[in-house]
Amino acid sequence: MEVIVNGETRRAAQGDTLADLVRGLGMAEQRIAVELNRRIVPYGRYAEAPLRDGDRIEIVRAIGGGEGRGEEDPLSIAGRRFHSRLLVGTGKYKDLAETRAAIEASGAEIVTVAIRRTNIGQHADEPNLLDVVPPEKYCLLPNTAGCYTVEDAVRTCHLARELLGGHKLVKLEVLGDEKTLYPDVVGTLEAAKILVGDGFEVMVYTNDDPIVARKLEELGCIAVMPLAAPIGSGLGVRNPYNIRTIVENASVPVLVDAGVGTASDASVAMELGCDGVLMNTAIAEARHPIRMAEAMKLGVEAGRKAYLAGRMPRRRYASASSPLDGVFF
Repeated sequence: MEVIVNGETRRAAQGDTLADLVRGLGMAEQRIAVELNRRIVPYGRYAEAPLRDGDRIEIVRAIGGGEGRGEEDPLSIAGRRFHSRLLVGTGKYKDLAETRAAIEASGAEIVTVAIRRTNIGQHADEPNLLDVVPPEKYCLLPNTAGCYTVEDAVRTCHLARELLGGHKLVKLEVLGDEKTLYPDVVGTLEAAKILVGDGFEVMVYTNDDPIVARKLEELGCIAVMPLAAPIGSGLGVRNPYNIRTIVENASVPVLVDAGVGTASDASVAMELGCDGVLMNTAIAEARHPIRMAEAMKLGVEAGRKAYLAGRMPRRRYASASSPLDGVFF
């Protein structure tokens, strides 16, 4: 079933109570006030308030007075709130020092990691990726990059959960072609169904088909990640109309994944209403990766602000910005 928490749709299991919801949001130990369908539930009695499909919940807390930080616009993934809407990968950098510097410059809080026999460093003398992206600082997003079968993708996710101590959040991709790296849609749907059933929180890479995106959401994926263009191509958003349609029809976050080449591409994706952008090659293969990482951060922020502001309508003819009343000629 679905409930609305502070204006955002969230999934809840049958039989869950308000206490389960608060605990899942990591607020069980915080002093908060909760309103369920416009009725305040007293603190300490959340377990007595069962949730029903369509319930609307407001959760508030006290903050310091004054001007503050301005309007907050967090990205919500799997019950966690993130200030950055830019997600980055860890591949293709020249060394771990550059990886660290680029991630820090990007401001990203969610970082993808591939699960490989030598990727994270299993020997004492090998560099360890987790020293660069420690789980205490970043939300790690294990992905199934390089998997061409359902079995391989599912196995990889289970290994990631074991490796990271019960970690449930994963990025699923089942590839269908080595040249284009387009997703195998049938395989992706099958793997998503298995992983959701196994208790994973699945963010899923897919093509820009609105129908497939809807089916993945219906299977229980917590975020849909359509490609802008082929992985690593840097071509930018090739089909903005489909991306916009996916955004308009989705009730889970939509993040563009793959194909971004520069900051303007990231802005375009965000101006379409996407909740975030995931990228790796666009930063790692730039001539100056650290500078590009910062540019991508600003591009995502600018695109989001432009989307929220609402662009002016397009017109065929000119419309003077200065009034004509009172001209002296």
